[in-house]
Amino acid sequence: MKSAVAMVTLTFAILCGAGLAASQTAQAKGLVGGSGLWLSCENGSRYALRPLAVSEEGDLVTAQLSLGNRGGLHVRLIPMGAGYRYAGRGVWFDGWHESVYLYLSKYRPIACTVVGPEAVRG
Repeated sequence: MKSAVAMVTLTFAILCGAGLAASQTAQAKGLVGGSGLWLSCENGSRYALRPLAVSEEGDLVTAQLSLGNRGGLHVRLIPMGAGYRYAGRGVWFDGWHESVYLYLSKYRPIACTVVGPEAVRG
C-alpha cells in the first residue's frame, strides 16, 4: 500500500512539474517561438532566427538559425565580456546590440543587422 501511495505522489509531482515548466518557455518580453527575427546581411542574404528559449530578462538563450539550403542549425548563447556570441556546429555570430558579424567560415565574417518584430512594426 505504501508503494502505491508513493507512486501516485511521484506521478502527481512529475505531472505538476512538467506543467509549470511548459508555462515558462520562450515567452519572456513577447518573444515566442514563432517570432520573426532574422539576420539581414551585407551579402544580400537574410537568415531567419527562430527563438527556442528566452531567459526571464528577455535574452535569447537558444535558437534555430536557418541557413537556406543547409537547413536549420541550433545555436546557443555564449556570454562574452562585451557583447555576445551565438554558436552552433561550424557557424557562429558575434555582436553588440543589433550589429553582428556572421561567420559561415572561419576567417570570412559577414556584417549583418538583427531585424525583429519591433523593426517591422516601427
